[in-house]
Amino acid sequence: MSPRHARPSRGAVRAAAATATTAAFAAIGLAAALASCSASTDTTGAEASPTSAVESPTAAASPSPSATASSEASPEPTETASAAPSASPSPSATVNAYARPEWLGATVLEKQENGLGEPGGTPAALRDRQLEPRPGAYPDPEDDAWFAEVSAVPDDVLARSSWRDECPVPPEDLAYIVMPFWGFDDEPHTGEMITSAEHAEAIVTVFEKMYERRFPIEEMRVTTWDEVNGDHTGDQNVTISFECRHVTGGYDRWSQHASGLAIDINPFHNPWRRDGYVFPELARAYLDRDWHRPGMIDAKQRTVSDFEKIGWSWGGNWVELDDWMHFSATNL
Repeated sequence: MSPRHARPSRGAVRAAAATATTAAFAAIGLAAALASCSASTDTTGAEASPTSAVESPTAAASPSPSATASSEASPEPTETASAAPSASPSPSATVNAYARPEWLGATVLEKQENGLGEPGGTPAALRDRQLEPRPGAYPDPEDDAWFAEVSAVPDDVLARSSWRDECPVPPEDLAYIVMPFWGFDDEPHTGEMITSAEHAEAIVTVFEKMYERRFPIEEMRVTTWDEVNGDHTGDQNVTISFECRHVTGGYDRWSQHASGLAIDINPFHNPWRRDGYVFPELARAYLDRDWHRPGMIDAKQRTVSDFEKIGWSWGGNWVELDDWMHFSATNL
């Protein structure tokens, strides 16, 4: 073994240890002397000259052990632990820009003679309305591939719809469509629609094209009897076809919706207007058709021409009233 890697003898180790111990005691003595000098500094915090330190024999006492321990103590573990979580933001702080306001649909409007609720202004949060849908009858699709299922209306679906025996169409003349739609949250959702069995397949082609263009729809679901014929809140926005009801505005005749021969798309974004009245009642901000916002329909959009290709007309072209949400097979 070369001298560079030779292991020292035990005697050499002991001698080195003794030398280190002596040096340590000498250092402690020097530290005590320096502490004695510094303690003579004026307690008011002003700087003292070297001569004043020598002239103050009463200040020669060294600092107490307890004072030294408190000045060198490390922070309490609990203080370190409590400060750590604040270093990173909480996941719950994430804001959902498409969340539905809790007050939506909660305030009932007083009905007037024409069956509409008392008109009002559009809440600021709905002037450019872009909301996610409520949970529907089916889970969201696993991917964004188009699909469509057309069938007879299942009994349980008919039971939760607005259909009643007095409606002008028998259930066998209606069809049930399940198909996806793009939400305002830029996510695909699964929608459902009851419509005319005669026109169901053609309707699917129109919504497929809308889906390809990612035209946003807030909700597409089957509405209940209470939703259709009950209280008005003025802020509903469900894309539908069949609804067993009369013509909007208090007219005593069946709507084309009552036979599944009409479709309303994003009613809040594309309201009905006649003689100064608006439906939905709080959608007045969307009477401004020059301010184009997502979800609106106008004459230049391909949606209008797509419906025209299957023989359906658009209520936005009518003269006596504006019904921008409305497409029908009978021009009514």
